[in-house]
Amino acid sequence: MTAALMDGKLFAAKIRTKVADQVGQLKQDHGLTPGLAVVLVGEDPASQVYVRSKGKQTVEVGMASFEHKLSADTSEADLLSLIAKLNADPEIHGILVQLPLPSHLNSDLVINSIDPAKDVDGFHISNVGLLGTGQKAMVPCTPLGCLMMLRDHHGSLSGLEAVVVGRSNIVGKPMAQLLLGESCTVTIAHSRTRDLAEVCRRADILVAAVGRAEMIPGDWVKPGATVIDVGINRIAAGEKTRLVGDVHFESAAAVAGAITPVPGGVGPMTIACLLANTLTACCRAHGLPEPEGLTV
Repeated sequence: MTAALMDGKLFAAKIRTKVADQVGQLKQDHGLTPGLAVVLVGEDPASQVYVRSKGKQTVEVGMASFEHKLSADTSEADLLSLIAKLNADPEIHGILVQLPLPSHLNSDLVINSIDPAKDVDGFHISNVGLLGTGQKAMVPCTPLGCLMMLRDHHGSLSGLEAVVVGRSNIVGKPMAQLLLGESCTVTIAHSRTRDLAEVCRRADILVAAVGRAEMIPGDWVKPGATVIDVGINRIAAGEKTRLVGDVHFESAAAVAGAITPVPGGVGPMTIACLLANTLTACCRAHGLPEPEGLTV
């Protein structure tokens, strides 16, 4: 392997330390404790694990954690009523509704019922619009984490050619907006892009966020490029399964300049940036300076 390994676990630990330090300062100077409310509807096993991890890390950095676990048959009216109460609660600065929701609930309606100032996932249509027009917004956690790692590795991203493979509202589109904000030249590619391999080979920064196991081989990677692999896919390995990204790691690492592994790359950054967003929301709510080094 010739590529430098971009260690998301280590970077996320540094982010959490920054958050914890600034939360401690908020408490000392202003008597404020940022609060994060997480709403889980149903009993999806992966969501349960994720919510437990969020709650644990929230408490570890000194924030207040509020968990609301609702049955899978919860009505839309009851869920919207809970969100309205959380919107009005001054102790809660961030609200996250764990996705996916059960099929009888309208995810767009639910997400857009969250106060945009408390939308620490960055999914509310107001935050999407603010980000798209270069204004101050709550930025989705995974793209924010990717940008932090890229800034740390490159310093300035200005003038670099970036290709984002994937056009989801959660990663692909906001990632492209963030890279545009850094003065990159940005291409969004997807399953219908003509000659996808050639498009990828142009990239100084290649972000893979398409959700297909090892779709991008090493010969699609420009020598020396930085590869950010957002994908998390389970594939069979004998009687067990293993996690792989959207990039074929071994072949890509042989030509890339830097690469994120799966697991241990982008994944740990998502919760770290959720905590950073909650701290940012608290500071904004009280008219205080935004936390240093944790925002766009």
